[in-house]
Amino acid sequence: MTPTPEASAGSAPRGSAEPLDTAYDVALLDLDGVVYLGGTAIPGAAAALRKAEAAGMRLAYVTNNAYRTPAAIAALLTGLGVPAAPGDVVTSAQAAARMLAERLPPGARVLVIGGSGLRMAVRERGLRPVSTAADQPQAVVQGYSPDVGYPVLAEGGLAVAAGALFVASNGDLTLPGRRGRQPGNGSLIQVIATATGVKPLVAGKPESPLHQESVLRTGARRPLVVGDRLDTDIEGAQRVGADSMLVLTGVTGPAEVVLAPPSQHPAYLAEDLGGLLEPHPGVTTRDGMSCCGGWTARVHDGRLELGGGGKRIDGLRALCAAAWADGSLTAAAVRPAVQRLDGAR
Repeated sequence: MTPTPEASAGSAPRGSAEPLDTAYDVALLDLDGVVYLGGTAIPGAAAALRKAEAAGMRLAYVTNNAYRTPAAIAALLTGLGVPAAPGDVVTSAQAAARMLAERLPPGARVLVIGGSGLRMAVRERGLRPVSTAADQPQAVVQGYSPDVGYPVLAEGGLAVAAGALFVASNGDLTLPGRRGRQPGNGSLIQVIATATGVKPLVAGKPESPLHQESVLRTGARRPLVVGDRLDTDIEGAQRVGADSMLVLTGVTGPAEVVLAPPSQHPAYLAEDLGGLLEPHPGVTTRDGMSCCGGWTARVHDGRLELGGGGKRIDGLRALCAAAWADGSLTAAAVRPAVQRLDGAR
């Protein structure tokens, strides 16, 4: 079915007269912060995804995680009540392996720094995983694993210094943990990059290879990227010209999205994955006010102001429209309006 998004003036969240699960053919879903949080299903996520699938939307789970295999991720999802098969999972390891296969001859040796998911993806592309620079690999591919230590990083550094192609599954500087943010693959790749002066090619979000891998695997004609991070999910979608929906169940809160730069503006906003199942109201402009639902927002004397009332997400749509159109607001200038919005929960 052809989507019928409502026109929006300037830089503002978009409206859609029909539910997104019928307006788009495939949802390219991030996992942590969207479907689950810390291994626990986000309330309502599984039910929303089952309903979206029943409406005809195909679901694909797209993750920067290169450590787990697609089968392991699918098993985790089904255990949470989420409809998923291994073929529905697209990982940065798979995108990195495709990058390697496009640049190397069949059977080429690749030094793998990472877990079983990355090693399996390399093997599935007809390449030969190795573990030492003495094997004379033609490439080094690095993904996160809690077991990565100095010996394998040293081997990777020696191989890259000798001329091996350097590819990284993703560049996330941190990853979420129970005790807080921990170093991610983007931090770990700096060891080899600093030692050799060679920056890796990166496959994962926000770079385009993972999105391209997802589209190829799903056959999507009009995909909708769904995520909780502005700097990976939303910016990645913008880079490839895809529409996106930001959900507020993960790392991004109202203040961050109000202050987002143009490269990180989502097409749609939703509290959670229930946003797939419903139409989205557009934002209208009247007498200098951005209006959505029962809310009005404007920039006055350098500060963002919010009036009216209604659903919190409609208020956020109005605030984003006013703030994005202005483009010069500071965190202090938006704080009172966002605090009032948070009180509307």
